[in-house]
Amino acid sequence: MKRKETAVEADRRSFLKLAGLGAVASSATLVAGEASAEQALPETAAGYRETDHVKTFYKSARF
Repeated sequence: MKRKETAVEADRRSFLKLAGLGAVASSATLVAGEASAEQALPETAAGYRETDHVKTFYKSARF
């Protein structure tokens, strides 16, 4: 026999769907927060520098 769906069962499923969605949204917020923290590095940090050999490459590649 089939059991009739009650309002409690439907509410429980809705709650579980929203709880799962909340977990995904909170993890996306954490990742976005980490990315913005990485962009705030000072100008003196090691990274791309336009040195003589890079300038020579730009000339040869016609950039």
